[in-house]
Amino acid sequence: MTYRAFFDTIEKITVEDELAKFLGVNEDGIIAFSYIDIVKVSGHSCGTVAGAFLVAQEGLKALYQGELPQRGKIRVELRKAPREDNAGVVASVLSAITGATSDYGFGGIPTGEFNRRDLLFFEADIHTDVRLTRLDTNASVGINYLPQTVVNPMQILMSAIGPDATEKDKETFPDRFQEMVQILFENREKVIELH
Repeated sequence: MTYRAFFDTIEKITVEDELAKFLGVNEDGIIAFSYIDIVKVSGHSCGTVAGAFLVAQEGLKALYQGELPQRGKIRVELRKAPREDNAGVVASVLSAITGATSDYGFGGIPTGEFNRRDLLFFEADIHTDVRLTRLDTNASVGINYLPQTVVNPMQILMSAIGPDATEKDKETFPDRFQEMVQILFENREKVIELH
């Protein structure tokens, strides 16, 4: 698979998953998610997918303070409904990275360990876009994603599909769109707000 070179420059998100270790996926249960991994899960790269990756990355850094995040032991709450502003896309990215699911994920082994269900919630009563909570300490972090501080994704999209779009606009759209995604990653300190 060929893809944009800048994808490889994006810092990976590394987590520890006891279920992976238990089932023999690898010896230590450590899993690193690259941006291209998440692009494959999502099927595309856009401002929403990039934002969800950044939300997970910066949120987990703040929540675990240098420790490895524990996949499967994190509650994920989103303020919006699944179909509102593509919150479902955000949730799918966060689910892939944290292991959290609503009612569709792995229910655990007979001892009750490794359950991934009932850890992902929409329309949560929170004051940020997303809140991540450690199940072991109950510590939490709220995260807002503010792409509009550096780009206007809808303006770029409309430049290719709007009534005034030229053939050149349409032809250059993929490059311009991925340049926008790269700008988001290059300005993480402006587009991610932690609480």
